[in-house]
Amino acid sequence: MTSPTILTNRRSLSSPQVHTHTVAPCSKHFPSTFTLLQVRVRRCPLTYGVGVLNRFVEGRHPRDKLLVKEGRDWCTDILDRFVSVDQSVALGEVVRRSYTPARSGQRKIIINIYCSISDDVVYISDPGVRKCGAITLDLPEALPGTVAGAERREIRATMQFGDTEIKVMAVDMATNQTVRAVIDFLSN
Repeated sequence: MTSPTILTNRRSLSSPQVHTHTVAPCSKHFPSTFTLLQVRVRRCPLTYGVGVLNRFVEGRHPRDKLLVKEGRDWCTDILDRFVSVDQSVALGEVVRRSYTPARSGQRKIIINIYCSISDDVVYISDPGVRKCGAITLDLPEALPGTVAGAERREIRATMQFGDTEIKVMAVDMATNQTVRAVIDFLSN
């Protein structure tokens, strides 16, 4: 059986490079027929991610990033990367991450979105990293049936990549409350 043929057509746009991949797999049952599948792919112009707190690891994280809250050691300003600069992303591709509030009883989550021209960023305070958006999700009172302090609420954040924009969404999985924002590739 012949392997699929992949043809790459490059077009120049005012926005980042878009590649069109046409795949024509040969059918072993009907060799004279084939299916065309077109997938538009964009190279990400920047690294995109969100700022998060992670557990502080001595020797791995710098001491100036240490935050002690409710007896726990946290590392602040970590960039949780969704995509990296020059990474290929298909148009419509969705990247998902799940988070939990840093403390029980938290009533609001602000998800700050950051971008950078560099691929090797670790912290939102690294040179060249800048805030390019934010979404705020209000959280209702503790859910019925949860033990005080044991609430492990899941917040799902997604980025969907389009022609010239990224659609960002956060969902409180317990209530399905959703907030959205759009980041324009061309203005960042």
